[in-house]
Amino acid sequence: MLIIRLQRVGKTKNPTYRFIISEKARDTKGTYLELLGSYNPNEKENKIIAKEDRIKYWLAKGAQMSATVNNLFVKNGIITGTKKKSVYMSQDRKKKMSDKSAAKKDAADKKAAADKAAAEAKAAPVEAPQAPASAEATAGKEAPAA
Repeated sequence: MLIIRLQRVGKTKNPTYRFIISEKARDTKGTYLELLGSYNPNEKENKIIAKEDRIKYWLAKGAQMSATVNNLFVKNGIITGTKKKSVYMSQDRKKKMSDKSAAKKDAADKKAAADKAAAEAKAAPVEAPQAPASAEATAGKEAPAA
């Protein structure tokens, strides 16, 4: 099975990549059938230089693409389609991420409830508390006159 994928080239900590087509079982550093272009993630403009006609030719012949290559081609308009999920996450990592998002959601819900209560308290009309009658007036009413 033929696959279009990336071959890493370039200096240490300054990678550039080639788009190559090769057998899926072969190593990317080994021989390949054809060089289809290059990708330099460090440039601000013109990151991808691709031979669009050759890419479409190989796809018509039944070649597949790696998920990363597919996403790059879709993003840059070389092919049409949808992006694929290209990151693998273990079950433990997925569980940690879901627990973390659930904790964030709970905290956000609590904050929203507190904000709502504060807003309602602020918006509600404030009633003036009734001042109790002075102690002398109440004492005079309660105490019988002798």
